[in-house]
Amino acid sequence: MNIIDRINDWLETHWVTPAYAGCLLGGIALCFFGAATNTMAGWLYVISGLIFALLVLAAILPARSLKSIQVRRRAIAPVSAGDDLVIELEIENQAPKPKTLLQVQDVLQSTLGSPVQTPVEAIAPQSIHRWVYYYPTQKRGVYRWHEVQLRTATPIGLFWCRRSWEAPARAIVYPTVLPLTHCPLVDEIGREDSAQFYSDRRSHSATEDLTRGLRPYRVGDPTRLIHWRTSARYGALQVRELEVFTGSQEIIICLDSSTQWSFENFEQAVIAAASMYFYAMRSQLNVKLWTPKTGLLHGNQVVLEALAETIAGEDAQIEAPSNLPLIWLTQNPPSLDTLPIGSRWMLWPSASPDSDSAIPAKRSHLGAVIDPTQSLQLQLQQPLR
Repeated sequence: MNIIDRINDWLETHWVTPAYAGCLLGGIALCFFGAATNTMAGWLYVISGLIFALLVLAAILPARSLKSIQVRRRAIAPVSAGDDLVIELEIENQAPKPKTLLQVQDVLQSTLGSPVQTPVEAIAPQSIHRWVYYYPTQKRGVYRWHEVQLRTATPIGLFWCRRSWEAPARAIVYPTVLPLTHCPLVDEIGREDSAQFYSDRRSHSATEDLTRGLRPYRVGDPTRLIHWRTSARYGALQVRELEVFTGSQEIIICLDSSTQWSFENFEQAVIAAASMYFYAMRSQLNVKLWTPKTGLLHGNQVVLEALAETIAGEDAQIEAPSNLPLIWLTQNPPSLDTLPIGSRWMLWPSASPDSDSAIPAKRSHLGAVIDPTQSLQLQLQQPLR
């Protein structure tokens, strides 16, 4: 922004700035005044005086028209990357006269996008104008902004006046969650090392077909669960309720966000963490997320917000669990050598994924080397190596 634009911006936000018509009319007034001083003609003084009076009036009225206005913002519902944010503003006219010819501008956070504006023809006295607009999102994040600007040149259009209102906003854009049908990293974690896992499996095998009780049939129940002998006795269909197995295997998905990442690789790692977390939740597993900044987290909304806000290279405040198998997501190959027994890993190599340096020399745990140029969803469902 050059010096002239800065001056105009300061004048518009603190006082008024002339529009093109205002500059033109001011020039005409000066010409009439100059001609009057040369000819001493009274009618020229009158014309120049009327024009100057009109300019003064046009400079005072826009600032007065922006008084007695309140701006409020509704809470913004979180969305996933690629969806539209629904942003709603309420502009209340508290004056006994209508507010006309306004230009409303929502000054978004620069990383989210450029400001959005809309014209408002009129707001009736003691009434509220609601402005709802949809803003597309492209990348995850937690975005905050606080300023809404109203601009007007009413009623004559010779001078512009702009004022700001505080309307804090917080918009959360969640990372994309891939629809996984299976995920070996989650399905096979700790199998070869966890005695508890096999104990749980044996418990499952022993109880998966045991009947816990009977209840009346409801529409949609599988016919294989109908207990025909009891149904014949009572004259109504009875359905078996089976024992439900709940294992104690705990899964911890760790995003190594305290190290340096390339932008593309880190965004893929966040998507992978979110996708595996929700796959484990759908599989009714005891799953948690860990990052060096937040520590262990559990709960859909809490995890999504943490993944939306995390950045590469953030300060490490909490150490990773050392006594439980982990699913370690990293771009740092040496960190794979310190993982607990039964852990799994996903590595985004700095070099080409086809080079020998991309795969760790010491591989005491199974894992996957991710190729950023290939489909992440397919790679999350491939067998481990």
